[in-house]
Amino acid sequence: MSTRTFRITVRGVFDGLDAEQRAELLSRAAEHDVLRAAFTPEGHLSYDVAARDAFTFRFLDSGEEEEDILEASARAEEAAEAWLTERGYGYKNLRSQAEDLSQAPLGKRQRRAAARKNV
Repeated sequence: MSTRTFRITVRGVFDGLDAEQRAELLSRAAEHDVLRAAFTPEGHLSYDVAARDAFTFRFLDSGEEEEDILEASARAEEAAEAWLTERGYGYKNLRSQAEDLSQAPLGKRQRRAAARKNV
């Protein structure tokens, strides 16, 4: 059995930020810029509080069965909640979306490489 790689995106909205929290987020915005976004095991947070209060965490997880994606999604949501709660950031509308990369369609280059392999 092979290991499956899961990419989990957890989205939400900051809620009830006070001026100090907003200033803290703004001061660290460069670290959390969407252009630096990556799927990581510990989760990567991106936001642009100056534009809107939405945020996105990106997690990388794995499992052996197709059903493991449900547990990976739950772990990602729990990790996002823990990060926000530890820092005292209110949030709402937390939701996740997960993708099993073994089920993802191949890109153009990957299809060409696979075709050459099968020749």
